Amino acid sequence: MAVISLIETDRMEKKDFIRTDNYSLRLRPSGAKKLTEEVNLWFNKRVSYKGNMTMWSYVMFLKTRELAQYLTDKRKDIDFIVPQYETKRQDSSDIRQKILSISYSDWKKLGFSKGTLHYMKINAKADTPFTLNAHNKERMEQWEKLVASS
Repeated sequence: MAVISLIETDRMEKKDFIRTDNYSLRLRPSGAKKLTEEVNLWFNKRVSYKGNMTMWSYVMFLKTRELAQYLTDKRKDIDFIVPQYETKRQDSSDIRQKILSISYSDWKKLGFSKGTLHYMKINAKADTPFTLNAHNKERMEQWEKLVASS
C-alpha cells in the first residue's frame, strides 16, 4: 500500500526499482529509503485511543504487548479492532459512477486510448478496490471540464 501511494504521488520513480533476471522487481536503496520514510510517516500519525491522541507506533507497541499477554495466558481477551485504521480510498462510488458514465467518443476526443477507458470501466464495475494513476486522474479532470463546457 505504501509503494502504491508513493508511485501515485510521483515520489517513487522507475530508477528506484531493479528488474532481476527472473523479471521480478526489487527495490534499490533509494527506493527502500523512500518506502521507509513513508512507513515512518504512517507510524507518526496520531489516532484517538483510550481518550488520548496517541501515535500509531505506540498503539502498535501496546497491541503487540496485548498479543504477547494473550498468548502467555496473562490476558483473557484481545481487541485488535480499536482503534480502527482508516485509509483514503480512491475507488469511491462517485468515482466509479464517473468512470462508467464516460463515453468512448468523449474519451477519444481528448486524445486518450480506448483501451485505458475499457480497463478503467472493468475496474469500476468490479467490487474489488482499485487505484487510478496520476495521469488517469488528470484525464478524468479533463473529461469533467469537457462535459461541464458542453
